Amino acid sequence: MLLIGNGNVVTRDNSNPFIEDGAVLVDGKTILEVGNTAALRAKYPDAEYIDAKGKLVMPGFINTHMHYYSTFARGINLGGKPATTFGEVLAGLWWRLDKKLTLEDVYYSCIGPMIDEVRSGVTSVIDHHASPFAIEGSLFKIAEAAKLFGIRSNLCYETSDRDGEQIAAAGIKENADFANYCKKQNDDMIGSLFGLHAQLTVGEKTLGRCLEAAASAGVGFHIHAAEGFEDVADAVSKYGMRVIERLYKTGVLSPKSIAVHCIHVTEEEIDMLKESGVAVVHNPQSNMGNAVGVSPVLEMLKKGVTVGMGTDGYAADVLESYKTAAILHKHAKGIPSVAWAEPPAMLFENNKKIMERFIRGKTGTLAKDHYADIIIVDYKGPTPVNAGTINSHILFGVTGRHVDTVIINGKIVMRDRVLVNIDEEALLAKSRELAKKLWERI
Repeated sequence: MLLIGNGNVVTRDNSNPFIEDGAVLVDGKTILEVGNTAALRAKYPDAEYIDAKGKLVMPGFINTHMHYYSTFARGINLGGKPATTFGEVLAGLWWRLDKKLTLEDVYYSCIGPMIDEVRSGVTSVIDHHASPFAIEGSLFKIAEAAKLFGIRSNLCYETSDRDGEQIAAAGIKENADFANYCKKQNDDMIGSLFGLHAQLTVGEKTLGRCLEAAASAGVGFHIHAAEGFEDVADAVSKYGMRVIERLYKTGVLSPKSIAVHCIHVTEEEIDMLKESGVAVVHNPQSNMGNAVGVSPVLEMLKKGVTVGMGTDGYAADVLESYKTAAILHKHAKGIPSVAWAEPPAMLFENNKKIMERFIRGKTGTLAKDHYADIIIVDYKGPTPVNAGTINSHILFGVTGRHVDTVIINGKIVMRDRVLVNIDEEALLAKSRELAKKLWERI
């Protein structure tokens, strides 16, 4: 047993949200008890003890949309004319980079962001992968890296028609093979969805095959939806309907699925998102960086759509998305009083709801029988920290770099800012070597 005590415990449990001088008792993979430090130390005197020294003790953060493979674009200079549209960003950067990835690149592109995730307290990640000329085994490589770092993960391959029918078929097979592997593993540390890039790159024939394969595998979809206006124009010109309408009518959207971005959507399409039960993931930094617009997530939340928060590969620290969302929507609306409640609802409430759709257990809350995904955050605050103020302190005071200890599935993966049994220098050196070679191939 492991007892984390002498902390300000932020449980995210509405029945007992904040415990001063609190403690969390871990028994194996799950939390056995949460309560007062003195009481739990007296009750469990033989438990290994971690003294939080008055720091925050919180559930680990969850990122519901990530792109590990995008890491090797960090610092790249491809020259040429600067992109002026989202379509040019896709064709000029991402679709040039992903074509050159090898399986070794896929593995090492995970290294940097996974180190950063652990360091910033991210304990669960839903990733969306692409490497069209290194598809077979790619999800297994990401799973291998996730196992090394101990990160709870859900993975998929973004099936697409943009590189031809044979490669689309390979994407379908990788999704199916990995879904079957996850079923056999029967372990909530690794899960799967069926990846689709976006409706504009998935034609009718391929979509039909994906629907059939996903149904056979018993998994839902993970797809970019109405991210850029190009997606809407494509749907209208080819199918006479908008993006969400097409995905809704074909059955892609369901409580088993994730629709990412949903920027260019109408009120009627928001109703379809709600009716389908699909989870939507907001990625504010990426949306701003790609200049694709502001997702109407405030309106979605009002209508009861489950909207979570991701980073879209823009960053590993999901707190960056939290902070950006809090100001983006104020700026876009021109109203400083909006978007106070919604960002914490997305990150702290809805992300765990989304993650729990794809696992049998529970995470994101410090409560009995929940998975022991716990972080200790070295922040004590210049003003009172309590249940009513904690989200404000996280917004204005806490960064990922305040995290000093991380426990995932009951296992300590970082202690006092040092990752356990991880040779960061050697792994990052190899990552840099492979990234340089990749740049030379593009």
